[in-house]
Amino acid sequence: MRSLDPSEDNPWHTLAACRRDEAGLFFAPSKEPTAARLAREEHAKRVCAGCPVLLSCREHALAQPEPYGVWGGLTAAERRVLLARRRRRATESTLVPVQLERGRIAG
Repeated sequence: MRSLDPSEDNPWHTLAACRRDEAGLFFAPSKEPTAARLAREEHAKRVCAGCPVLLSCREHALAQPEPYGVWGGLTAAERRVLLARRRRRATESTLVPVQLERGRIAG
């Protein structure tokens, strides 16, 4: 059994389930009809669901950020939403201590 430990000798993408599939499944052809895109994305997500490196792939796509395709079981639009939520939470977590401190000083 292969290790799931990502290293320089064994990067996470070498274990990705999508390596067995056509890249076209994960990336939209130009002018793809909406129904075809949704069906293709759902199929890609099913491949991702069984992938042993799903989270590594997702974090890669969020860190880059990858503007196209299905990565880590998420579409580009879903990744944008997730990144926006992360930014909002990060901002809120830095504001809460400041607001609490201000409340103590004012009180």
